[in-house]
Order: sequence, then C-alpha cells, then structure tokens
Amino acid sequence: MIEAVLFDIDGTLLVTGGAGAVAWQRAFKELHGVEANIEEHTHAGMTDPEIAEIVFREVIGRDGSDAERAEAISGYLSHLSDAVAESPGYRVMPGIEELLPRLAEQSVLLGLVTGNIEPAARIKLARADLNRFFAFGGYGSDSRDRTALTKRAVERAEQVHGGSFGEGGCIAVGDTPRDVAAGHGAGIKVVGVATGSYPVDQLRNAGADFALETVGKDFPA
Repeated sequence: MIEAVLFDIDGTLLVTGGAGAVAWQRAFKELHGVEANIEEHTHAGMTDPEIAEIVFREVIGRDGSDAERAEAISGYLSHLSDAVAESPGYRVMPGIEELLPRLAEQSVLLGLVTGNIEPAARIKLARADLNRFFAFGGYGSDSRDRTALTKRAVERAEQVHGGSFGEGGCIAVGDTPRDVAAGHGAGIKVVGVATGSYPVDQLRNAGADFALETVGKDFPA
C-alpha cells in the first residue's frame, strides 16, 4: 500500500513558463551587470544551489564565493514572485488537479522533493493554490545533492507518518532521470512522468519503476 507520495515541482506538478529563468536573469543583471540565460547553462533537475554555482562559473567566469552565491539566491527570490505572476506560460500539468485531492481523500501523505529552495518552491506552487496539499518536503535548501534532499524528504515523511514505511510505502514522482536516480538512491520507487523534457522511453530506460505520459488513470496509487 502506498502511504506517501513525494512530488517534484518543475515539469511534474507545473511549469512556470520560464519564470525561474527570468528571476535568475534579473538577479544577476542587478547584482553583477551580466545577462545570465540559465537555460543555456543548466539542465532539468538541477538544484538552485547548483544553478547559482554554474552561472557564476560559466557566465561570470569565476567561482563565486559562498556569500556571493547566497546573495544571488536572495536576489533570485526577490524577483521570483513577480516573474511567476507575470508568466503567460504558467500552467499545472495534466491530471495533477484531479490526482492531489484524490490522494488526500485516501489519507495518502503528500510531500515535495525538489531542487528548488523551499521559499522558491512555495512561490511557484502559490499561483495554482497547491501549497495546501504539501506539509513537508526535501528541498534544494536542504542539500545541493538531489539524492540527499530526497532522503531528507523521506525522513520528514516518516516523522509525519509516525514511523518507517514498508517496501513501496513511499514513492516519488518526477519528470527527469535525475529524479529517478535520486529516488532510487533514497531507497524508494519512482514514477516517471513524461510531462517535462523526457519521453516515457527515456524515463523507463533511466530505471523508473513506472513510466507514464501523465499522472492519469494509470497512476499506481
């Protein structure tokens, strides 16, 4: 029996229509006077701390200090709410608005497992009123490593649950091979959904336990 489901955000629950990239671009322009198109330098599934590090190295041409990267992330957050609100391409992925209430009604615990730092995750979910479904999660603010933050999400799920899960009791849902690898690294099964940049075949080849076009009627819970 599945008792907890951990959802990735970008490409799985929703897409912001490039709002994150806009916010990063505005932050680096404001702080360093450079045009930073993160989509040219990053890949789906990266954590926010990884993104800040890569932009410094590949756009500015040096490794930013810890303080500089923290300042860049703060700048990103300061612009993210407006970027999300303004984005004409923001949308919730197919099936999500039906699936989340159904799982909640079945008393399945719902959590997040995302490379976004927690405040960014909450900003992205707020426009679609999805924060109400998620009481806990693992975030890019917990670790820059996706497997480590997934383990943190599982730990928090166990705290809410009141103990460990049986085999298959906690699963993750994501749209990239990174999500699949992280879930398996954390010892849980993964549903790969082809609502992001990767088709079903690639998710299946990456080792997803279930590979679906969308979280529709074939979702395993």
